[in-house]
Amino acid sequence: MITFASARRTPTTADVVVLAVYSDRPDSRPSDLDWASIEARGFESKPGQVQVATKQGKTLVAVVGLGEIDKVDVTAVRKAGAAIAKALKKHTTIATPLLEDLPASVDRAAAAQALAEGIVLGSYSFDLYKSEGAKPSAITRVVAVGEGRGVAAALQTGAQIAQGVNFARDLINEPGGTLTPAEMTKRVVARARQAGLKVVVHDEAAIKRLKLGGLLGVNRGSTNPPRLVQLEYRPTGRAKGTLALVGKGITFDSGGLSIKTGVGMMTMKCDMSGGAAVCAAMSVLPAIKPACRVIGFVPMTDNMLGGDATRPGDVLRIRNGKTVEVLNTDAEGRLILADALSLASEAKPDAIVDLATLTGACMVALGQSIAGVMGNNDAFSEEVCSAANRVGERMWHLPLPADYKKQLESNVADMKNIGGAYGGALSAGLFLQEFVDSTIPWVHLDIAGPAFLEAEDGEHPKGGTGFGVRTLVELARTFKPG
Repeated sequence: MITFASARRTPTTADVVVLAVYSDRPDSRPSDLDWASIEARGFESKPGQVQVATKQGKTLVAVVGLGEIDKVDVTAVRKAGAAIAKALKKHTTIATPLLEDLPASVDRAAAAQALAEGIVLGSYSFDLYKSEGAKPSAITRVVAVGEGRGVAAALQTGAQIAQGVNFARDLINEPGGTLTPAEMTKRVVARARQAGLKVVVHDEAAIKRLKLGGLLGVNRGSTNPPRLVQLEYRPTGRAKGTLALVGKGITFDSGGLSIKTGVGMMTMKCDMSGGAAVCAAMSVLPAIKPACRVIGFVPMTDNMLGGDATRPGDVLRIRNGKTVEVLNTDAEGRLILADALSLASEAKPDAIVDLATLTGACMVALGQSIAGVMGNNDAFSEEVCSAANRVGERMWHLPLPADYKKQLESNVADMKNIGGAYGGALSAGLFLQEFVDSTIPWVHLDIAGPAFLEAEDGEHPKGGTGFGVRTLVELARTFKPG
C-alpha cells in the first residue's frame, strides 16, 4: 500500500526527488544538474521519460519529462506518475515538486489526483503465480512538495480510485480455472462489504426463479454454477438520482460449441473485464461519496462445452420475455447482459451503463486503445464520453442504425443472437437495446480492445487493465439525472 502526503518542503527522508522538465522549455532544467551527461543517456524530456540524474547526499535526484508545456494536462501527469513508479520501483520514499511546476492552465487538485492514480497504477504487478523473479514495487510513500488547496485530499482520492482499478486487474488476470463464478463472487462480496455496500447474491436456484434464461443458457455447458451479484451504494441524505451499472462476467470463454481457435482462447480469462470494472468502481464509491444512488448488476458464468451445452439453433427466453435463437454460442456475452439489463430496467434508474468485452468487431474498428460507445440517448452518451475524457480513458461514439436491426431477425424466435458479416459491434449494441426500457437513457461500452493488452501502454500494464473503472467513478461523481 502506497501512502500519499503533501508537504511544503522536500522531506529529508526521501530516497528520490523527482523534478519535472519540459522539452520546449530549457529554463525548466535545474541548472545544478549535469545535462550533458543526462542527455547522453538518451533523455529528451519526452512525456514519460525518467532518468536518474545525480546523488545529493543519501538522496537521488531524478528527472521526468512532460513534453511540450502547452500540451500538458492531467492525462500527461497521470502517465508521468506511472513512469515514475516503474522507473523508481526499487525505492521506498519518493518526493516530487511536479505539481508546483505545472502550467497555470492545469488544475492543481485534478493533477494531484492524476499523479496519485498514475503512481499506484504504475506500481501494479501480478506476480501471484511466479515462484521466482517476482519484483513487486518497493514504493510505500509519495510526497507531493508544494502548496495548493485540495491537493492532500485529491492525492487520497486518486490513490483510492487506482486501488479499485488494481482490484479489477487482479480479477481479470486470475486464471479462469481459478476464478470461477463462485470464487469471483466471494472476492467481490468481501471487498464490497468491507467498503460498506449493500450486497445481494443470487445463486443458481435464485437465477432460475428470476427466469434469467440467457444466463442459464450460457451456463448449460459448465460444471460451475452461475451467479448474479447485485451491489448498491446509497449516499447519506436524499439521493440525487439513480445510476445502474451492468457488467459482463464471463469468467472464461471457450466459445461454447462454436468453439474458439486455440489462439483466440488464450486470453479469454479476461472476458469478465466489464463485470470486474463494475464491481471495482462500486467498491470505490463509499470513499468518493457521490450524491446519486448507484446499483450494480454482474451476471457471472463461464462458457464451456459440456454435454448439455446450448446448441446452435436453441431458443432461450430472456428475463423480459423476449426469445432469442442462438446461432453462435460464442456470442454469449450479450445473452447474459440481456438478463441483467432487463433487471436493471425493472429497477427504474435514471440511466444505465453496461460494459462488456463484447465484440472483436469493435477492436477491428477502433483498435486496442479505444472503447466503443453506443446508446439510445445522445446527451447521456456525451455525458459518459465526457467523464471518460476527463479521466484519460479513450472512447468513441458509434451509431446504432435502426435499419441494421433487420440483421437480427429470426425465423423461429423474436430475434437471433448474431447479425450479418459486417458491423458486428453495432448489431451487438442493437441486440442489447432490445432489453433496455426505451424510456431510460442507456449507454453500452464495448471495451474488448482496451480491457486486456499484450504490451504496456502508459499507466496500463500488460494483461488486465481495469479499463472503465475510472470512467464509472467519475460518471457517478458528476451524475445528474436528465
